[in-house]
Amino acid sequence: MSIWTRISEALSALASGEGLSAVFDRLRSAPERSVGFTIAVIALGAKMAKADGQVTRDEVTAFREVFQILDADAAGAARVFDLARTDVAGFDVYARRIKGMFGEDTDMLTDLMEGLFHIAMADGLYHPNENAFLEEVAAIFALPHGDFEALRARFVPNTSPLPHTVLGIPPGASRAEARAAWRKLVRANHPDALIARGLPEEAVKLAEKRMIDINRAWETISGKAV
Repeated sequence: MSIWTRISEALSALASGEGLSAVFDRLRSAPERSVGFTIAVIALGAKMAKADGQVTRDEVTAFREVFQILDADAAGAARVFDLARTDVAGFDVYARRIKGMFGEDTDMLTDLMEGLFHIAMADGLYHPNENAFLEEVAAIFALPHGDFEALRARFVPNTSPLPHTVLGIPPGASRAEARAAWRKLVRANHPDALIARGLPEEAVKLAEKRMIDINRAWETISGKAV
């Protein structure tokens, strides 16, 4: 059973007049975390797409890049997107329900934020409204400020030239501290680790870019190739 079949089943359980917030509530105790993750990224992505005033073809393409959506599954993804876009509930309501769904799983919430950054930068522009949107979502998720800054440094050009930001360490950190941070990030972002914590296989490809950025930061600090 594909993830889109499972998502369709989750949506079919909605009663008349219920929005996606009800889905997030029902998925709080579900063992299948990849379904909740996928719905969460698309739903918040739809809300964010309205933040800069329009939904572009690039943003739609970004959804398909994150989840490798096949033509046969496009209708299911479009239904989630349209439900979120037309739902009267604000994005902050979604963010709080999603936080409740994943609890204190900071890694999963950071993965979700990464998907949103990927979508935000799909058109090559980082709109101030998108920045405000992502900052508020990160605050609702209770993500450490350094984690948010590391994501922004990786995705938004000219945000920060400091490789320390990408590794999540202070500028004055020693080489040994930088190496320890790099090794920890490498272990945490191995594909097996990502799948184990519930990230959909369709979205694990985001970790490829993540590892390039992490390794480049370590190379810069260490002064030699990894």
